[in-house]
Amino acid sequence: MFRRKKHVAPKATYREVWTKGSIATKLSFILMGSNALANKQWVKGIALLLSEIIFIVWFIFSGISALSMLVTLGSNKSKKVVYDASQGVYVTKQPSNSVLILLFGILAIILCLAIVYLYIINLRSTRKNYILKRDGKHIPTNKEEIASLFDTRLHSTLMAVPLIGILFFTILPTVFMISMAFTNYDRQHPIAFSWTGFQAFGNVLSGDLAGTFFPVLGWTLVWAVMATATTFFFGVLLALLIESKGIKHKGFWRTIFIIVWAVPQFVSLLMMAQFLDYQGALNTILMNIGMIAHPIHFIDNQASPLMARITVIIVNMWIGIPVSMLVSTAIIQNLPTDQIEAAKIDGANAVQIFRSITFPQILFVMAPSLIQQFIGNINNFNVIFLLTGGAPMNNNYNGAGSTDLLVTWLYNLTFGQEQRYNASAVLGILIFIISAVFSLLAYRHTNAFKEG
Repeated sequence: MFRRKKHVAPKATYREVWTKGSIATKLSFILMGSNALANKQWVKGIALLLSEIIFIVWFIFSGISALSMLVTLGSNKSKKVVYDASQGVYVTKQPSNSVLILLFGILAIILCLAIVYLYIINLRSTRKNYILKRDGKHIPTNKEEIASLFDTRLHSTLMAVPLIGILFFTILPTVFMISMAFTNYDRQHPIAFSWTGFQAFGNVLSGDLAGTFFPVLGWTLVWAVMATATTFFFGVLLALLIESKGIKHKGFWRTIFIIVWAVPQFVSLLMMAQFLDYQGALNTILMNIGMIAHPIHFIDNQASPLMARITVIIVNMWIGIPVSMLVSTAIIQNLPTDQIEAAKIDGANAVQIFRSITFPQILFVMAPSLIQQFIGNINNFNVIFLLTGGAPMNNNYNGAGSTDLLVTWLYNLTFGQEQRYNASAVLGILIFIISAVFSLLAYRHTNAFKEG
């Protein structure tokens, strides 16, 4: 039986396109869109040519300056009084605005990369037209090129606007934030600052902030594990309880629990903070029924770090269990009943069925969601900020309290008295690295990934 040969499209190197191509083809290596215009692909040709002209004009009058100033982030680092010979008076020269210089410099780099990408598109289009002409095939007309944008290349058309949005509203701010970590941008240098390399990383990992970073990192990981595990485990138990035979009005009970989650956290957490206050309702109730003789410091600055941390974990359970309950309910309702019935016939009790059948299947489905919840808890700003504000304060920490996570400490360094923007940028990078590494390692070890 003969194997059918796979059709291989004719190819051509760019050297062949340059040496054997027409004048318009060769010109397209210098002026983008020349080959498209020669083949009457007007829209593509004009778009590429205008892009190159606009870029060259911008690069000459603005781009070169933006890129050159990016090296020093401005030559004038402080306010100076200089003599203006043309006017014969002394004038005050303001320091360079390094923030804008850095922003426009990064934007200039992105625009340069964009024009390189367009140049590659231009070369590919030129080579494609050369091959079609060389082989005597039909070269798409202007009308056919436009029609393909809404047919075979519709995905490219639909992705154009989102990609531009991602470029300017995600990539640009992210690169700008990362760049801040390599400067001395802080309260002492609020306007004009300079590149300092990895100095800010050294301050966080081994310098004056190391005594805060590692304890806060440890508590952040403990918090993320406990917050994820407790809400998942008790959410599953609650879902099993509601779905048990004999429980009536299941929809009512689900609604009662989900109300807590439906209320905005801004409201529920501030309300809970008042409830747990030293003079709040909880202490009043406990004293009235005789369980305690004196109010307990749960989350204020007089509380012990252990008590405050246990409190925030419990409050997070109150908020997070309903979410796990809903997801678990959907999984439980779709579990195969034949395995459970067979286990009951073999004499397995409810605990054994849960441990060997129900829980493993729920965990198999929810493993990717648990990883997402873990990462979300590492960056769980709302619970800590709205409930404790980082309290109780710790004199051994620099700008952080005993319940502060890395993300809330980052906020304190940015908007607190020190305003160490470079250290905040370093923390942002480290949080991203921790989250990304854990996500990749954990997800690759889940059964959902292995069997997917």
